[in-house]
Amino acid sequence: GAPDFLINGAGGNNPRGSTTDEFFDPKKLPSPGAQSFFDLNPSGFRQVFELNFMSIFLVTQVFSRGMVEKGKGSIVNISSMSAFTPLTKIAAYSAAKAAVSNFTRWLAVHFSRTGIRVNALAPGFFMTEQMKFLNIDKKTGELLPRAHKIIAHTPMGRFGEPDDLIGTLIWLLSDGSSFVTGVVVPVDGGFSSYAI
Repeated sequence: GAPDFLINGAGGNNPRGSTTDEFFDPKKLPSPGAQSFFDLNPSGFRQVFELNFMSIFLVTQVFSRGMVEKGKGSIVNISSMSAFTPLTKIAAYSAAKAAVSNFTRWLAVHFSRTGIRVNALAPGFFMTEQMKFLNIDKKTGELLPRAHKIIAHTPMGRFGEPDDLIGTLIWLLSDGSSFVTGVVVPVDGGFSSYAI
């Protein structure tokens, strides 16, 4: 039968879609080993966009058809806090997750009269395997300066754990959120609310 819910959790990054420095400095051109905006690889950028956005688009086309026929369903996409405020260095990932958030809102309106709700989670910083290359020194295992900046800007003072997403995810899938559609819920330890 048709699924009751769909969780679109594909995601990841590729160094070929990221810069090595936060700020562009024309004096550093060209710099061995550095990657600026002008060095971003189109195929790397495309790969990140296809993984993070196109996979959600295609999977949703396949699995939502049965939900439409059934007249009920809940779709939850995994976006990112980087969709709201693009993070430095990760250009392709930030752009792709912004597309996920925008598509979530668009599809929520499009499906609003079918009984299907569409929402998204926007995780903050979670120390998953794919996040380690940006935040941990490979040689020492110590947090890099970027990781310290993240924690300093997260009021709860820590990285998220995957289990921190479960409660919000279950709520979005359940009838407890039956009048909720088109929202992107931050699960970020207060990161998006904090300003200096």
